[in-house]
Amino acid sequence: MVKRLKLRRLREYSPKDLLAVAIPLLILLAAGFWLASRFIKPAPPDYMVLSSGGEGGAYQRFAASYKDVLARYGVRVVEKPSGGAQDNLKRLRDSGFEVDAAFLQGGIATPTEEDALFSLGAFYYEPLWVFVRGDWQRGPDPDRLIRLRGKRIAIGGAGSGTHHLAKELLEANGIDAGNSRLIETGGVGLADAFQKGEIDAALVVGPTQSATVWTLLYTPGVRLMSLGDADAYARRLPYLSRLVLPRGTVDLTADIPPRDLEMVAAVATVAIREDTHPALVDLLMIAAAEVHGGHGVFQRPGEFPRAQAVDFPLSKEADRFYKSGRPFLQRFLPFWAATLVDRLVVMLIPIVALLIPVMKVAPALYTWRVRSRIYRRYGELKFLEAELEADPGRHGREEWLKRLEAIEADANRLPTPLAFADMLYTLRGHIALVREAVLKRTN
Repeated sequence: MVKRLKLRRLREYSPKDLLAVAIPLLILLAAGFWLASRFIKPAPPDYMVLSSGGEGGAYQRFAASYKDVLARYGVRVVEKPSGGAQDNLKRLRDSGFEVDAAFLQGGIATPTEEDALFSLGAFYYEPLWVFVRGDWQRGPDPDRLIRLRGKRIAIGGAGSGTHHLAKELLEANGIDAGNSRLIETGGVGLADAFQKGEIDAALVVGPTQSATVWTLLYTPGVRLMSLGDADAYARRLPYLSRLVLPRGTVDLTADIPPRDLEMVAAVATVAIREDTHPALVDLLMIAAAEVHGGHGVFQRPGEFPRAQAVDFPLSKEADRFYKSGRPFLQRFLPFWAATLVDRLVVMLIPIVALLIPVMKVAPALYTWRVRSRIYRRYGELKFLEAELEADPGRHGREEWLKRLEAIEADANRLPTPLAFADMLYTLRGHIALVREAVLKRTN
């Protein structure tokens, strides 16, 4: 009985009216869904291409740490070794080279309008280490790079950040290939070059953990130079900072270094392309906080990573991470589930925003369609009544009644829901009143 009553109520609604109202609104919702899909990123890939650096360098060491962190979230890091920071910058700018992120040394890039690159902030200090032969005696004045003029100087391999910074500082001291021998080499092989007497000095950029730096610090016959003009370099080159390496910081037992040393340092960053997936950027920030957030020879715990635009603007995902930490959903859900929910929310927001007014408009549109049909018959009835009042003899009684019956028959065929039945019965009552008027005023 209840089921029959429900079916009967459904039949009282005009399918034609329902479709006339529903189809445009469904098209509107579909358009909203399509527009939302234009602004949502596809599902994050299960791998990330990271351009690192040369053999034995810090970039490769940190890339290995990133691999371990991202593997916990089901993302594989594809490492692509390079000649160093300058090579990494070229790769990022080359649209034909597949790369999502790359290590960069602050100060090597001059942004252009064509660049669509972003920095993830300052990750750690990259000091400049100036190693010289141990038999090179210090003078009464503080050590200065100008004393390297005329020497055989290793300035790092082509494409490395060391090469860029070394040439900039040496040129500031008037040292070039015309008055000195500049050797484009770097890496752990520098220790052998010192031992064989092939070089007099080597400039190396990298953190203390760098295999090259660590090897040279413990190589017999090699000492570390202090830069007495470190403040001047920091003033001339804004991307450099002056640092002090206190005596014994590296090794108290071996007394390395044997005295306080003045140094300069750039900061390292990871740069991304504009189209790097935001979820991968979130994972990079999580890895950076874990790998670089501890204490070190030149940094306090929590000093890095920090919100600093290094050469390129700070990415919006990195800026959000520095302000709020890891994304909210990733604090409670696995990475794949958090990204799925995040994408669904982006899709649902415009749909819900459209659905609320649609739910309010749809009943009003349906009501208007049903009432408009009844009002249309009222209009026909009103015209007939006006003609009757103006000229009753224009037609005979039978003609007037025939026209009236046509209006009544048409009204009786109207599909009218129960909610509007009162309007239909009122129309019928008014038809009856006009019929009486016809009978009274015609023969």
